[in-house]
Amino acid sequence: MHLTVSSPVQALADIHRIEATPLAQAMPWVSTYDLIRASAQAHADQPALTFLHTGQPGGKSTTWTYRDLLQGIHQTANLLHQLGVGPQDAVGVLLPGGLAYHLALWGGEAAGIVQPLNPLLSDEKLLSLLRASNAKVLIAHGVEDDSQLRAKALRLQTQLPGLKTVLLVNPKGDPQQGSDTLPAGAQDFHALRVTQVADHLVSQRVFQPTDIAAYFHTGGTTGAPKLARHSHGAQVFTAWANASMQGFRSSDATINGYPLFHVAGVLPGALCSLAVGMHVIIPTEALFRNREVVQNYWRLVAHHRCTLMSGVPTVLAALAGVPLQGADISTLRAVRTGAAPLPPELAQRFEQAFGLHINESLGMTETAGLSTVAPPGLSAPAGCVGWPLPHARVRIVALSSDDQATSNTLPAREKGMVLYQGPNLFSGYLDAAETARSFTPDGWLITGDVGFIDTQGRLHLSGRAKDLIIRSGHNIDPKVIEDALGAHPAVDLCAAVGAPDAYAGELPVVFVTLKAGAQATEAELLSFTAQRVDEAPAQPKSITVLERMPVTNVGKIYKPELRTLATAAVAKGLIQQVMTPLQTAPAQWPQVRATGDAPVEIDATTTPAAAWAQLKPLLSALPVKINFKEA
Repeated sequence: MHLTVSSPVQALADIHRIEATPLAQAMPWVSTYDLIRASAQAHADQPALTFLHTGQPGGKSTTWTYRDLLQGIHQTANLLHQLGVGPQDAVGVLLPGGLAYHLALWGGEAAGIVQPLNPLLSDEKLLSLLRASNAKVLIAHGVEDDSQLRAKALRLQTQLPGLKTVLLVNPKGDPQQGSDTLPAGAQDFHALRVTQVADHLVSQRVFQPTDIAAYFHTGGTTGAPKLARHSHGAQVFTAWANASMQGFRSSDATINGYPLFHVAGVLPGALCSLAVGMHVIIPTEALFRNREVVQNYWRLVAHHRCTLMSGVPTVLAALAGVPLQGADISTLRAVRTGAAPLPPELAQRFEQAFGLHINESLGMTETAGLSTVAPPGLSAPAGCVGWPLPHARVRIVALSSDDQATSNTLPAREKGMVLYQGPNLFSGYLDAAETARSFTPDGWLITGDVGFIDTQGRLHLSGRAKDLIIRSGHNIDPKVIEDALGAHPAVDLCAAVGAPDAYAGELPVVFVTLKAGAQATEAELLSFTAQRVDEAPAQPKSITVLERMPVTNVGKIYKPELRTLATAAVAKGLIQQVMTPLQTAPAQWPQVRATGDAPVEIDATTTPAAAWAQLKPLLSALPVKINFKEA
């Protein structure tokens, strides 16, 4: 049974209409394999995936129909089955963007449990993830190039006795040259795949909705990753509910520039599209990290006659600076964003430049990529992420003094912690203790997001609970500051964080990047923001202009790194405050090091003891972790 969808949801009553049909009756599939097989039966000769070899419109590309995709999934699943992979076994994936990633994803889920891995993680973190999952097979990039993924995969295998096979993928789709000289335990993915049966699953597996389909890691590039378990039922529910709310059609086409190790690229970006027979364009191996793709984006939209577009706010901000240059984008009917709050200024700029209204969604790994949607055609302000998916519920509860969720449900329009329940809730982390911390005693997922529900039942987001700036016990919403400063004509991106302060706990500071060719002083930006932030405690104490805003691999602004930069700046200020009156030589000043989101390190090995005795208590009084190197 394949999915056909009517028009997009436009009111809460439309969702109630969808919910009137029991979910067991409405849901067409049991597994992701069933979903893709149904689409292949209904849309066999329609294009499913097109891989762009370059970012140039009309450049070399490779297209697979839905029939091609299903045949490749059968071959991949059958190969994994032959290698001993069963429904309880994990298959790691360490690939750049490309067609083979879809074989690894959906073939991996048809045979066992797929584990997409962030290629930028360190060997140490990848080892810990593969150990946690007990992966039997790793499907990895098979050519030696700047990515170093082949070498990384082979190193991992030598340290993981349980990892029996590394399947090396030639990105051109052909068997590799010299595959007979591969190291022990490494085999040629495409050479083996083409020997497999292509029209059915040899395993004759019978799927259950509760079967685990995937392990997704959370925690970003530098945070400690956790493995979240997705069931087949959760993933296909996301696809069905999203398509039902947004009115997706088999005639639609979209560019999916999200990385495929991330839930946004796999589920909202890919599975939801495949569910209706849509055409998905993969913009080179580097996806939206390819500058050529970004610079030619509107021409690519015109060339492929895209009807839908999607990107995180940082990607949309970059695209807002790309002129149309005559590109006909009249086929576009909807623009979507998520993963981070949408600045109102960016929403306005997009609408003025391209006539396109941006609709927002809320999703996270723990909700199989989606929990609320603002459907196309809904005129909603920035920050409104729409209604919960059909058969799902959102609840707002008060925050405790330490930003934890309480059991006190708040009325409409009052801000608090967002809780979620729905059929696409994840099946918990591999670590049971982590799972317990993620839910309230009565089974609601604690999302970590702060927001409110309006009188129409729509959810509005302010930000993350952990991103709240707490100044002398007063909660400051960083979005208030970011929305104010984001309206400045020179500002491209901005993010407010708390800088440590011994007296107040935290003080608001802001980091910005400027638009190409624009100039603005800190004093000008501070004055502009102060005029638009009514609450005096929320007016930022400093604004720092950066050349590059730190972002995660999916393009979200990475605030832990900004908090580290803020801590380092405070430390440098205290050092200058103490050392300058002492007339100490600059070479004897303590050196401050800040990298990523690690604690700031202060090296005082060359600092005179008397000066250090004055300075250390001031630094130690800051309410953050600082590592000291002393003589």
